[in-house]
Amino acid sequence: MPFFERYLSVWVALCIAAGVLLGSFLPGLFQFFARLEYAHVNLPVAVLIWFMIYPMMVQVDFTSIRQVGQRPKGLFLTLIINWLVKPFTMAALGWLFFRVIFADMVDPTTASEYIAGMILLGVAPCTAMVFVWSQLTRGDANYTLVQVSVNDVIMIFAFAPIAAFLLGITDVQVPWETLLLSVILYVLLPLGAGVWTRNFILQKSGSKALDSFVHTLKPWSVIGLLATVVLLFGFQAETILAKPTAIILIAIPLLIQTYGIFAVAYAAAKTMRLPHSIAAPACMIGTSNFFELAVAVAISLFGLQSGAALATVVGVLVEVPVMLSLVALANRTRHWFPA
Repeated sequence: MPFFERYLSVWVALCIAAGVLLGSFLPGLFQFFARLEYAHVNLPVAVLIWFMIYPMMVQVDFTSIRQVGQRPKGLFLTLIINWLVKPFTMAALGWLFFRVIFADMVDPTTASEYIAGMILLGVAPCTAMVFVWSQLTRGDANYTLVQVSVNDVIMIFAFAPIAAFLLGITDVQVPWETLLLSVILYVLLPLGAGVWTRNFILQKSGSKALDSFVHTLKPWSVIGLLATVVLLFGFQAETILAKPTAIILIAIPLLIQTYGIFAVAYAAAKTMRLPHSIAAPACMIGTSNFFELAVAVAISLFGLQSGAALATVVGVLVEVPVMLSLVALANRTRHWFPA
């Protein structure tokens, strides 16, 4: 592994610090970038995520996608974790921490909003960043694409009913613009560009040229990830410095949920004897969150300054460093799985 990628966690830590510092000293710049959004999707972040995803999409071979049906266990694992386990464990942890453990530290109304924000994160499984985690764990690009696509279709029908049930709200309005725009930006457009690039290079220069091109793109994918970290922490620098205690309180159950869900999914994948290239992305999808959707719903239901919105933002801040630690764990335990 190249030096730059080997110490990726160090660069991420530096970018977190840089984001908070820059956001504190140059708030106007980050406010300008934050205003560049449509349907609650921040366009600068979307562009950076697009560049992260594109290298993996170049590796997608449509002729091999039909073989996914011959190995359905990884897809079943993802769907069970996403829709039958994760939303309910998130709700349970939110109730445990903010109704019992932290009950004396947070007023009941704010506690309810924190729980609501956590629930919205739990009901919104990842769409975009999972392609990055899959690439970093050398996941099967074709299988990951199918997993994400099936997940997105189910989310269209299942998000609102599950969120309404767990929130105790009868009418949860799904921001369809956010959902559809995210799928277009993070799946359809990079997939179309990747497939076109792949076919063009294969027809003109062959497979060796394609491998060389993918290798050339990899550093830019990591650079996009680091730039995204700087932006996300820069956007929330004032909140991080103004409400450090609230962020720590919310982060604790989110960390337990994230590592706990990954442990359950990873153990199940090992028991099912899934190949590592399928097991790692399957567990990453179930562990990470579709934060644009969660933030948008929290703002529409509870308001921009609500505890629910803050909880979803903390989910964004926690996700990148935590998921990188899980990527490192998955790479170190590759030998646990059949080749």
